[in-house]
Amino acid sequence: MSNEKKTILLPDGSYIPKLGQGTWQMGEDDTKYQREVEGLRYGISIGMNLIDTAEMYADGKAENITGNAIRNIDRKDVYLVSKVYPQNANRHHIYSSLERSLKLLGTDYLDMYLLHWRENADLAEVVYCMEELKSVGKIIRWGVSNFDIADMKDLWNVTDGRKCQINQVLYNLGTRGIEYDLLEWQRERSVPFMAYSPVGQAGALTTQDGVSKSMLMTDKNVIEVAKRHNISIVQLLLAFVLRLDDMAAIPKAESFNHIDENAAAADIVLSEDDLEQLSLSFSAPILKVPMEKY
Repeated sequence: MSNEKKTILLPDGSYIPKLGQGTWQMGEDDTKYQREVEGLRYGISIGMNLIDTAEMYADGKAENITGNAIRNIDRKDVYLVSKVYPQNANRHHIYSSLERSLKLLGTDYLDMYLLHWRENADLAEVVYCMEELKSVGKIIRWGVSNFDIADMKDLWNVTDGRKCQINQVLYNLGTRGIEYDLLEWQRERSVPFMAYSPVGQAGALTTQDGVSKSMLMTDKNVIEVAKRHNISIVQLLLAFVLRLDDMAAIPKAESFNHIDENAAAADIVLSEDDLEQLSLSFSAPILKVPMEKY
């Protein structure tokens, strides 16, 4: 991947790495602790220096793992993203929530702080708090996660809501709902995306007709396209997400081999024929579908 395509331009004029590392489900098994720390550290060493985590993940253990992974690494060489629970995203709790996250991460600021999902959060208050945290240097910028188009429109209508820098969403070949309307809406406003679970999950995915089911890893068209490029299915699925210039991706991996595999996916270019074949099994939505999240 050329240097200019390794980052995404944010609305504030800064850049975020296009390919990083996710920590969802890290910290849930203490026997994997050191392996997870070493995996993140290795990923950083080969250039995957965007790390996404959240106070929710294993009740802070994922942030603790991340903190240990970046220990003794120059802070400016790491791009840290964490997320706050919606019930904590208010003036009564967000400051203590962020302080806990910063302590676990071993840093005094976040590059990006996200509202994990909307739920009943007061968007005006969320934005006010985020801007205040920016003003005191605790965070550099902020964004949202799991926001569909109605949520984004509501955010745009509150004071300073348009200072949102990114929307982190579930997006992969089997979950393409954002392509119906949200993708274009955000593009018109230059707000990029960050995809979590970019290679999907192990379970079956239901297509928009609600009947047909398939497994991303065993789908005939997915296998054929991967073989044509002489790449792994994981690399193909990641390349599908990274094909979008305004989409970052944060795959999770522990082993060095899997991390290398993810990193190499950044250089894969899919043709229109490839995309058409993949769409035979997993098509873009022709109707509005509820945003999937987990």
